[in-house]
Amino acid sequence: MTNTGRITAVSLGPGDPDLITVKGLNVLKNADKVYFPGSLFSTGNKVSYSEEILAHYNLDNKKCIGFYLEMNLDRLQANTVYDTTFELIKRDWENGLKIAVVSEGDASTYSSFSYLLERFKNVDIEIDVIPGITSYNLGAAISGTILGLQNEKMTIIPRVQSSSELKEAMKDSKTIVLMKIRSVIDNIESVIKETNCSFVYCERLGTKKEFITSDWEVLKERSIPYFSLIILQK
Repeated sequence: MTNTGRITAVSLGPGDPDLITVKGLNVLKNADKVYFPGSLFSTGNKVSYSEEILAHYNLDNKKCIGFYLEMNLDRLQANTVYDTTFELIKRDWENGLKIAVVSEGDASTYSSFSYLLERFKNVDIEIDVIPGITSYNLGAAISGTILGLQNEKMTIIPRVQSSSELKEAMKDSKTIVLMKIRSVIDNIESVIKETNCSFVYCERLGTKKEFITSDWEVLKERSIPYFSLIILQK
């Protein structure tokens, strides 16, 4: 008997629920189950950026299932959660269900879904991936920043480890997108002050808490959240 199950990764975009693709929204509406990622904090609180976006679409709550990851660099808990979630989705697929696995931004760009995708590839289960708008795409659009022209290079660096790493990247690229910046903001500040380059800081893009500034003195006074980035240009 042919398996009629189907697994689709749906990119939700950076925060504004209207920035999902029509194709992605149709998959969500027709899915039997929707799996979404979230954060598990040391206090025991669970928060999901994806769930907030999903709430906009009035989906049946009974078909929405969260998997929550601890917010630290220790991968032990995360790998356990991915293994468990993979087995749940695999069972749903074997039962012929239509499953959507959602991701903030784009499913292929620093996404929790990628860890699940690796597991499905290992067992030869085909996955459809629907791309989405990244946070830096939206940040550039809102701020009127041109990410690249003609042969100009753009580099994306997550959690830049040192000011020297950033300065080295700036030698070859006009535009640097810095992601996961909360713990490395000092490395970025020293380069911006030394080179006097332009930058745009963005946080919680596409939400009611969206904030953008190009004033470092203003930025220094903020408590930087996980969902933040800097677009830096020479």
